[in-house]
Amino acid sequence: MAAPATHSDFVQILKERGYLHQVSDEEGLRKRAAEGRITAYIGFDCTAPSLHVGHLISIMMLRILQKSGHRPIVLLGGGTTKVGDPSGKDEQRKILSQADIDFNKASLKTVYERFLTFGDGPADAIMADNDEWLSSLRYIEFLRDYGRHFTINRMLTFDSVKLRLDREQPLTFLEFNYMLLQAYDFLELSRRYGCVLQMGGSDQWGNIVNGMELGRRVDGRELFALTTPLLTTSSGAKMGKSAGGAVWLNADLLSPYEYWQYWRNTEDGDVGRFLKLFTEMPLDEIARLEALQGAEINEAKKILATEVTALLHGREAAETAADTARRAFEEGAAAEGLPTVEIPRGELAEGVGILNAAVKAGLVASTSDARRQIKGGALKVNDVAVTDDRASVSLANLDAEGVIKLSLGKKRHVLLKPTQ
Repeated sequence: MAAPATHSDFVQILKERGYLHQVSDEEGLRKRAAEGRITAYIGFDCTAPSLHVGHLISIMMLRILQKSGHRPIVLLGGGTTKVGDPSGKDEQRKILSQADIDFNKASLKTVYERFLTFGDGPADAIMADNDEWLSSLRYIEFLRDYGRHFTINRMLTFDSVKLRLDREQPLTFLEFNYMLLQAYDFLELSRRYGCVLQMGGSDQWGNIVNGMELGRRVDGRELFALTTPLLTTSSGAKMGKSAGGAVWLNADLLSPYEYWQYWRNTEDGDVGRFLKLFTEMPLDEIARLEALQGAEINEAKKILATEVTALLHGREAAETAADTARRAFEEGAAAEGLPTVEIPRGELAEGVGILNAAVKAGLVASTSDARRQIKGGALKVNDVAVTDDRASVSLANLDAEGVIKLSLGKKRHVLLKPTQ
């Protein structure tokens, strides 16, 4: 992927590197991409001031799209954030104020600019905001012109709706409208920019297909849908979360060093897959690293951590993080001689609440003390600050040496070690 790719490479690159889960018409999309430049988009709601690692696969797809000679659109959900996407959620999202949404939008833009080239060129990325058209919709006219293309029968079959209903959790009419608005986004982008492809996670398949079919019914457009697989670690943990909470992409919420450490602690079975998805290293070199066994796999993890960190924070910050880790761990500055607390493997398998874990480790006197330390940003798991006092530690947090490092401040460290 180092050299610029031809238009026809886009779908093949996604396939080879493990991005593809579902495609509405793979042959048709390949044909369109081979014929010339296509425009594709991914939507990002503005529910937080930073994206997290779970969003990284979407950003990398847009980057591959652009490096293949095509034009990406980053669609900020300034409008849909006011509604809230029910996909994968057990309860309604918190309603944000306009000031909060505007603040989040401004903060999110800085991340996209690290991965994509924006400008006026034919393949330069576009940053759009669906608030531009959604806020000006006249609701009665909208329902008359577009609502008639959606049936309640089919909408009730979508996973985002079934999950909430099966668990007897309320699904508001406001949220129920979300899928209509997302479908309209696709139609609007196809009209404004000639966008022919929407990409997203597998949980968005139904919403994306809605937009694809709306474009065909209303304007007779040929549109395409493409989704990535649900990304979890080998142990089943959801990407984007760590014991310390969300793995943020903004440096003011998570330092480059902590970000590097997150990737350094990748499970052995995920190294090759993550190198394909989150770096631009050649596939033959990835195959070599993936085949490493024993302690050598740790070298592949360090390469993974450095390459992923370099894409987000720059090469200098990545090398600095790698050097800091080397001095801290390989030269014994951190781990050698640390006190160790043993915890039954069964307990760790089920997960130990971070508050109780801090008490067991002797770092705090009580769970209320642990909660105060978390609020102050002083409690860390494997050098990553804990941000959620409901977080837990488990076997998934074991590092390459088979321990979990709990820290309070910069000088107090304890290793949690599982016992049989």
